[in-house]
Amino acid sequence: MTETRAYAAFAPDKPLAPWTFNRRDPRPSDVVLDILYCGICHSDLHTVRGEWGGSAYPIVPGHEIVGRVSRVGGEVKKLKVGDMAGVGCMVDSCRTCASCKDGLEQYCERGNTLTYGAKDLDGGLTQGGYSGQIVVDEAFVLRAPTGLAPETVAPLLCAGITTYSPLRHWKVGKGSKVAVLGLGGLGHMGVKIANALGAEVTMLSGSASKKADAQRLGAHEFVLTSNADELKKAAGRFDLVLDTVSAPHDLPTFLGLLKRDGTLVMVGASPSPLGLPTFSLIGRRRRIAGSLIGGIAETQEMLDFCGKHGFGADVEVIEPSKINEAYERMLKSDVRYRFVIDTKAFR
Repeated sequence: MTETRAYAAFAPDKPLAPWTFNRRDPRPSDVVLDILYCGICHSDLHTVRGEWGGSAYPIVPGHEIVGRVSRVGGEVKKLKVGDMAGVGCMVDSCRTCASCKDGLEQYCERGNTLTYGAKDLDGGLTQGGYSGQIVVDEAFVLRAPTGLAPETVAPLLCAGITTYSPLRHWKVGKGSKVAVLGLGGLGHMGVKIANALGAEVTMLSGSASKKADAQRLGAHEFVLTSNADELKKAAGRFDLVLDTVSAPHDLPTFLGLLKRDGTLVMVGASPSPLGLPTFSLIGRRRRIAGSLIGGIAETQEMLDFCGKHGFGADVEVIEPSKINEAYERMLKSDVRYRFVIDTKAFR
């Protein structure tokens, strides 16, 4: 066992605080990663505050992890000591169900093992990346792309793959007309990736002040969602709307922007149910769909894609002592566009 320093939540109504716990000794197929950076995802906040239910404490959040391999088990083949690598939202799955065999471990039919807050192989809870070190089976460790600053790579392990997977699944490419709803941690990656795939990209935002930034990130056009005239001009235009909003919002408005047979893909998770706009669907044979991160092979594909195109996430790097402040700022959308923890204080 290896003692590891971290920041943990001890109750849903208490701030995160320093904690020390033990990581398991590496098994033959394990990789030990000395964590350099860990992104802060909105789902971290939902989990530590118990907003989705089922949270157990103490819990160390963090599933956007980049670090350097410091030790490998005797059976490890794809990584070696000194390599830069990453860990995303999963650290294991059953590996035998139909979804796992199809490379879709995120939809494991027996339930995958999440990076934090899930039952681990020893019967305890998995603990995430707000810490100095993590031990993960090599099958769930990714090679980090070369040429990108590691702090910009960390958010790709969640925000990057969450937007890349649906864009790939719905075959977005040259000639596609894509709208991204919401310019935040997910939305800014959706714009970058859709643009790099060759799509014509439009940003949908309720904030006119985000227009210049959207264009800088790769959006070709900008629609202010509070402007009825702009929405009317965009009606029936898009093949796909990538909905990254995690708050309640009016689905019929955005379904109305789709062409016949268009798809609105939800990757943001609203805390309350959204109404099903039946007639908005029926009239143009439109679809509402959902998408959850990606499998391990697709996540590696995404990392390689971002490396090839030379972009990571736009980040603000913070010290661990600023985590609670970052949570409050995140709730106010006061970040462009992802907080990333520099974990050297844990080492």
